[in-house]
Amino acid sequence: MRFLVRLVINAVAIWLAAEWVSGIEIASSGRGQGWDVVVVLFIALVFTVVNAAIRPVVKLLSLPLLIVTLGLFTLVINALMLWLTAWISQATDYGLTISGFGAAFWGALIVSLVNWLLGALVPEHSRR
Repeated sequence: MRFLVRLVINAVAIWLAAEWVSGIEIASSGRGQGWDVVVVLFIALVFTVVNAAIRPVVKLLSLPLLIVTLGLFTLVINALMLWLTAWISQATDYGLTISGFGAAFWGALIVSLVNWLLGALVPEHSRR
């Protein structure tokens, strides 16, 4: 259940980042609005797997930078994870397109804030 909640929160966060940041686009196969939901959920699934599998290793390897920057380097790590998600999802007919690191940075900031906000709104028993 927690995985599904995290997946939906990530989907909303990525969709908002694509709406608000000009360098981020969600490419769909043109099958209508209902299909776009599936596309966003697919991208969120890729993002969730990337965050679960790769992000901890990157954070461990960049621990000295995280300490020196008092954790602000986490924003760069989040941008790299979003960029990696875009790279992986572009292997399909639909995916996430990010025009550069600046767009990835601002998109990751939005994704982080939305994840934090929506995660705080989820009841405690759903998070366990």
